[in-house]
Amino acid sequence: MSQTSVIQSGKRSTRGQKAFFQASILIVPALILFIGLVIWPLLNAFMFSFYKWNGFGPLTDFEGLDNYGDVLTHRTFPTALRNVGLLAVTSLLIQLPLALWAALALYQKAWFVSVFRTLFFLPYVLAEIAAGLIWRFVYDGEYGLVPAIGDTLHTEMPFVLAERAWVMPAIILVVMWKYFGFHMMIYIAGLQSIPNEVIEAARMDGVSRRKIMWHIKIPMIKSSIAISVFFAIVGSLQLFDLIVPLTGGGPQNSSHTLVSFLYEFGIRRMKLGFGGATSVVLFVICVGVTLLYRRLVLARMDQ
Repeated sequence: MSQTSVIQSGKRSTRGQKAFFQASILIVPALILFIGLVIWPLLNAFMFSFYKWNGFGPLTDFEGLDNYGDVLTHRTFPTALRNVGLLAVTSLLIQLPLALWAALALYQKAWFVSVFRTLFFLPYVLAEIAAGLIWRFVYDGEYGLVPAIGDTLHTEMPFVLAERAWVMPAIILVVMWKYFGFHMMIYIAGLQSIPNEVIEAARMDGVSRRKIMWHIKIPMIKSSIAISVFFAIVGSLQLFDLIVPLTGGGPQNSSHTLVSFLYEFGIRRMKLGFGGATSVVLFVICVGVTLLYRRLVLARMDQ
């Protein structure tokens, strides 16, 4: 090997060590946070799920899989699953199509369009707890907006958050209001990435606006649509911050989601073994949905 080759090999080795050092500086802090805030709590929850434990003292009462059986046979667990499914379905069938329609109308760059975008996006910026408290006042049967509307129309309005038949439609309305702008902005970002030349070429060929929308714009933002659908499904599984201030899971535990079910029957009642089992079940469901969605949808898009 010549002296020149040795020098070049040494330079490459030095550059490789420098790149590895720079990558380590960036990765190690994030890795520590991920292990400390995700992996370690998950392992603890998995360990707690095999014990009957109230959060104080050592783990002594080993119960095996009994906590998992208690979760799956709990009378409120099917209700929480049903509510999550209902939220996901209504988001996919109502919220996302409306958000796509709004994005198609508002994706052009103009000052008055930006005003409407901001108005639609503002609810997403609002904290979930604050949004829940605001809508709790709106739905209040004595002093809220709903009875005020009833007085104006000279009709008696229901106590929305106190009736099982009305509570989930009320929550669905709040979820749509809160996250509509988020999905709209995802679609707007996708639409603005479409080259103007493609649209102009279609117009010069005499293609109608409707056909441009269905055959050019929507197919070209399918990746944005796939991401939006994924966020809607996972968001339904993880919904919690709106439920607690809005209904607390009531009336009669009819508005619980999986996370509020975990909070109510696991944490608030000091049954951390039960809560650990619930968190593991929720984790398995989320991972299963993610892998299934990746296999059925995202993998096909990559082909």
